[in-house]
Amino acid sequence: MAETSRRTHRDHFLTTISLMVLVGVEVFAVALSGGWAIAGLFELGDYVAYALMAAFSCIAAWLMFHLWQKASNVDPNG
Repeated sequence: MAETSRRTHRDHFLTTISLMVLVGVEVFAVALSGGWAIAGLFELGDYVAYALMAAFSCIAAWLMFHLWQKASNVDPNG
């Protein structure tokens, strides 16, 4: 029984890490490309583009932090 519990915990951990990597890459890619696209669309210049990318990246980091908190509070045994 202990082997099953250990395996379930390891599987849950690997799934959580995989989720965080996948969602993290997507969220930060959208943050960077969104800031670049908005600045380019409205011709706001390079510095505004960098500021938008930084602001959107901060929002993405905040979202990832809360997702990690929710994922770490899930009980793998149901």
